[in-house]
Amino acid sequence: MVIPVILFIIGLLCLIKGGDWFVDGATGIARKFHLPELLIGATVVSIGTTLPEVMVSTTSALTGHGEIAYGNAIGSVICNTSLIAALTVAVRPGLVNKKALRTPVLFFFASAILYAGVAYLSGYFSRPVGIVLLAIFVVYMITTVMQMKNNPEEEGGEAEEEKERTLLVNLVLLVLGAALIALGANLLVNNGTLIAQALGVPESVIALTFVALGTSLPELVTAITSLLKGHGALSLGNVIGANIFNIVLVSGVSVTLAPFDIPQNSVIWGHNASLVLEIPVMFAVMLLLTVPALIRGKLSRVQGITLLVIYAAFCVIQFTM
Repeated sequence: MVIPVILFIIGLLCLIKGGDWFVDGATGIARKFHLPELLIGATVVSIGTTLPEVMVSTTSALTGHGEIAYGNAIGSVICNTSLIAALTVAVRPGLVNKKALRTPVLFFFASAILYAGVAYLSGYFSRPVGIVLLAIFVVYMITTVMQMKNNPEEEGGEAEEEKERTLLVNLVLLVLGAALIALGANLLVNNGTLIAQALGVPESVIALTFVALGTSLPELVTAITSLLKGHGALSLGNVIGANIFNIVLVSGVSVTLAPFDIPQNSVIWGHNASLVLEIPVMFAVMLLLTVPALIRGKLSRVQGITLLVIYAAFCVIQFTM
């Protein structure tokens, strides 16, 4: 039991550092080819921070653990919203750009409704569903890039170390980062499964809590950095973007490669716990985070505290079912 726990932790560390190196390398390469800063932020960095979820879910699906792939996507959305965004909002609420927020919020709920519809109506995520989710991802990326080009922001100065890195160094960072992410994903999935079996905890619960939190650590680091710099509200867009990627990219890739049924390890009131608890909580926390922001143009400390309470209650319920 001790060795799986140690390997699980090593897997998390590999994911964190791998994601960090991948983003640094990809960003450096993009700058070497003089790509616009807005394009880098909208594509490379966003996808890079979601790579841990992509690798974990894909590895899980391909190895016959669809419940982890399913639970990780939903669990990461819940974790990103009710823990990561909630922390920044509770500590330092602020104003938000309502106009910039509309597009990502619209895409999130459109893709989440599709995802939930498949879960409720068929309970089986087929390859065509995965392809549709990936198509939504492509449309979202194109829309976001076009929107940012039409509303460019002033670029800030870059750190000297970013400018000094050679193309070779950036390529090495990119390759090492991808390798670490792949290694970390394997360690996380394999040992997470062993820990779940040893504790008698369903794999879907592990995916919805520990694995989801672990793969959301890059977003957590970004949120804390924004908070320390006095820009807590800026992390809202990052969180919503990551949530979209969890639904359309993470789930899209894993479902396309290895279709799976939704897990049925737990039952609430005679129904699948995922349909009664997890999917409704995902919608509830996103509505609580985004609707007041879209209406009032600002975040409140009450929102953050409420979301943190919801996340704590969600984790407690998961481990008592």
